Amino acid sequence: MESKTQKAGGSLKVSEGVLARIALLAASEVEGIALEADGKTPLRGSKSPFALMPRLLSPAPVKVRLAKEAAEIDISVVIEQGHKAMKVGEKIQSAVKTAVQNMAGITVSKINVNIAGIRLAENGG
Repeated sequence: MESKTQKAGGSLKVSEGVLARIALLAASEVEGIALEADGKTPLRGSKSPFALMPRLLSPAPVKVRLAKEAAEIDISVVIEQGHKAMKVGEKIQSAVKTAVQNMAGITVSKINVNIAGIRLAENGG
């Protein structure tokens, strides 16, 4: 499914995949999100021996549904040990909503954040 906007000079289509990528990039900039070794990609629980409950992550960490000109976004993340899950989740919601609305011009009606795991410090604490 795509979001379509009609203008006098043509139309603009934004796919759910593009919206998912925008959401993932926005979430990766939030402090407390565990990142892959590249320092850019949010950690997927199945790739980390330090993550708890990795089976809770879906194959796609971001799911986007478009309905009536608004997007609903589900995002699953792994957070770093020592960060408060609620605060990280709220920051993700804010960052994702702002990024999607600013970059794609699509209203975001709901963002569900699933804290699917915690990356423990490698030194044990």
